[in-house]
Amino acid sequence: MSDKPPVSAVEGAEVVFRLADAEHALTGVRLWQELGIPAEHLGFKPVEYGWELRLPRPSVHRMEYLFDVADQGTTVDPTNPRVVGGAFGEHSWLPLPGYTEPDWISVPPIAASLMPLTVDSPVGPIDVQVWAPDGILPSYELPLLLSHDGPEFASYAGLTHYVGAMVARGALPPLRLALVRPTARNPWYAANPAYATALTQYVVPGVMDAFKSRKPVMMGASLGALSALHAEWNHPGTFDGLFLQSGSFFTQETDPQESEFEFYAEVTSFVTSVLGASASPTSADVAMTAGTPEENVHNNRVMAAKLDALGVTVDFQETPDMHNFTAWRDVLDPCLTKLLQRVWEHPVQ
Repeated sequence: MSDKPPVSAVEGAEVVFRLADAEHALTGVRLWQELGIPAEHLGFKPVEYGWELRLPRPSVHRMEYLFDVADQGTTVDPTNPRVVGGAFGEHSWLPLPGYTEPDWISVPPIAASLMPLTVDSPVGPIDVQVWAPDGILPSYELPLLLSHDGPEFASYAGLTHYVGAMVARGALPPLRLALVRPTARNPWYAANPAYATALTQYVVPGVMDAFKSRKPVMMGASLGALSALHAEWNHPGTFDGLFLQSGSFFTQETDPQESEFEFYAEVTSFVTSVLGASASPTSADVAMTAGTPEENVHNNRVMAAKLDALGVTVDFQETPDMHNFTAWRDVLDPCLTKLLQRVWEHPVQ
């Protein structure tokens, strides 16, 4: 047996997960993952040094996972220092061949500040943090990007760093970024007409009154993407652009597994109305992304094709990753960058 401690790693055509437990004090270990690998393949086998699981290398650029230890619950991999945060806690992750982090991560962002703003609305107060370059007065007009799950996108996807780096690089003009807090995420984001009114008639005007802005672009992921499209669909002309990542465009035909979701009827009803529309009420420029291995990728392909058929400008890109903030971060550039350059008519750098 090697003197080296066992570590999880990509080895040739396999990914090998390892956990030291020479005495086999643990009664079992399984792998938690979101790649759709059948459950019968996720149990670790006892080996001399502890536990080991070998899987064929999946067709993704990076893999997030947890160890599910019998009678103890899920935990990050103690052999792997790569840990990423997310809305549902930390995950271990491994890079697979071909994966590189975005180059803007190493670009120093411009100096900027976050300013809090609370907007009263029909669904209650909505908290917003407005990121803006230092030295620019609120009365000076700048283009505006708004983000659902804004604080989470800043924390887990580096959104404020991204915009600061893109401005520093000259790829984007100086802008303001409104980080919209998801106080009641599912009730608000699940095709809720009251929230659509709150977003379009209160939040956007409230931000633009406090900070002179133009050409607002709305972004969101998962339910946040659905909500962004729902708001613009019902209040067309609010946004000049939409950036929709891994949208929860559920239908009754393709997503019966989601039927226990408390707002399933509201979501599927809205999606059905869009897919059955004969004309689009919105002319917003749309960019969409989804992970090719995601369960929801088919719905995103169908929604992109439908919007395109209705005459909406749609740029749909698939990525070799899953439904998580790092995956969404990794395609901000070029997918969001190109959308903002088009909408804001900023010269390509």
